[in-house]
Amino acid sequence: MLSRRTFMTAAAGLAVTAMPRHSLAAESWPTRPVRLIVPYAAGGGTDFFARLASAGMSTTLGQQIVVENRPGAGTNIGAEAAAKAEPDGYTFLLGDTSTYASNRTLYQKLNYDSQKDLAPVTLTGRFAVVLLVNTEKLNVGSAKELIAEAKKKPGSIDYASAGVGSPFHLAAELFAQSADIKLNHVPYKGAGPALQDLAGGQIGMMFVDFASARAQLKLPGIKAIAVCSPAEFYGLPGVPPLSADVPDYEAWAWQGFSAPSKTPPEIIEKFRGAYLAAIESRETRQKIIDAGIDMLQTTPKEMADYIASESAKWEKVIKTAGIKMD
Repeated sequence: MLSRRTFMTAAAGLAVTAMPRHSLAAESWPTRPVRLIVPYAAGGGTDFFARLASAGMSTTLGQQIVVENRPGAGTNIGAEAAAKAEPDGYTFLLGDTSTYASNRTLYQKLNYDSQKDLAPVTLTGRFAVVLLVNTEKLNVGSAKELIAEAKKKPGSIDYASAGVGSPFHLAAELFAQSADIKLNHVPYKGAGPALQDLAGGQIGMMFVDFASARAQLKLPGIKAIAVCSPAEFYGLPGVPPLSADVPDYEAWAWQGFSAPSKTPPEIIEKFRGAYLAAIESRETRQKIIDAGIDMLQTTPKEMADYIASESAKWEKVIKTAGIKMD
């Protein structure tokens, strides 16, 4: 389990007679605007975070960070653009679980390798995932009752997701595999349409991020019966973690900054430092917390280790479920 920590790097001044070229470039970087690729359309949670953080980072760096939305193919279009960009410090990516961990197993062919072509910078946050049910469609009040119902009628309970291979689809598959039950997947084109059908009673349950779930919880019949964090989530006091009924269960939708591989490490560290400075703002932190995002700050090495761990975890889930994408 990843804990929240703040890692600050102190630079020590060293007298050198000859400085490598990339160190000299890093000294003056940035001298022009920096592109931040977001592999989603404008308006979503990742885009929200990118624009909020980049405003403070631009102030620290003295150059504007320009958010460029490159949605499509489960984040692969934006990720490929970042992976193939010049490693000069003027292109960064805000990718997520799909980008870094699950797509490498989901897709039969990718034009980039997330662990070879992208250099980790820092994890930035993870979105709490919630298990919602429409009690008028699926009459259960807890995860324990849901599991019991699923075991009585294997394959009879439908669950919605934001799409095949999405973090919420994989969270549901992990739940089914861990609880030894069979559920029927109904994919939608995005969380919005899925939530509409959940509210309308066409579907009985779904996993979704807390930010999207909040509005639904005001509707009659919609209930959060569990959270996917290992402990109770601050945004839903009284709602138990799924791990109370499914031991060791944990699922997050997470995100982090990366850069094209071979980007000078000094530039990566300056970019990371600007991010750490940006989230020190009390106003910025509160907006992130209000959106249901658990803020993270890590070293590049810690991000790389987390990606490796998550990749192995979701690879097992994907292969067991037989999920494939073209």
